[in-house]
Amino acid sequence: MTLRVVQGADRGKVFGDLTPPISIGREEGNTIQLNDERISRYHCKILLDNQHLVLTDLESTNGTKVNGQSCQLKILRFGDLILVGRSILLFGDPQQIRARLSETSLLAEKAKAEQLCIELGIQNKVIFFGNSHEIDQILSFSDLFLLPSETESFGLAALEAMAWSVPVISSNSGGLPEVNFDGVSGYLSNVGDVDSMAENAIKILTDNKTLTKFKENALDIAKQFDIKNILPLYENLYLKAIQDSK
Repeated sequence: MTLRVVQGADRGKVFGDLTPPISIGREEGNTIQLNDERISRYHCKILLDNQHLVLTDLESTNGTKVNGQSCQLKILRFGDLILVGRSILLFGDPQQIRARLSETSLLAEKAKAEQLCIELGIQNKVIFFGNSHEIDQILSFSDLFLLPSETESFGLAALEAMAWSVPVISSNSGGLPEVNFDGVSGYLSNVGDVDSMAENAIKILTDNKTLTKFKENALDIAKQFDIKNILPLYENLYLKAIQDSK
């Protein structure tokens, strides 16, 4: 079996040809020694039990997570992500790890964000929904939609939020300025300017009167993109293209 560090100070390091028992910690003497002050001296271990590889947390200070879920005891499966301290390890054999690496970026970022929430003491105020088929229900309970994209073609996600009367804080990338009107349905900022985005978010959320006005504006602008308004534009464009081709 192999463990590859995909997040943390030892990122990129590969521990291959491992045979249980395996211990993970920051002290010498561990099978895997990681440079991470949030990892306990002897943090967790992996044992072979009845043909299953079982991870056990050794009463570590900051706990152990597998695929974002806290655990004391967990049967490992190839492709699992193990979070210890600020480090994330990908479990599998070399071929499986190569295949899984292309899928793990979102999970790794989620684990990193979860850890940041813990450090800031806001873990009870943040919900990580993951993939959902109930976007309308989530938006219906939202006061603000953040879209700091580096690239956007049209900005359909922003428009969907506005259709639920949710103001949008977004970058000014691609077609977003055509959908999100700066200072009206939300605010636009340069790509990467998260400080400006945070300031603009606070402006909207400062008082209920301001929030209500932005919500009303967002819905009004979304209505401009109703299919009843947009479909005739497309039809006229196609008709013109046909006539010009004759």
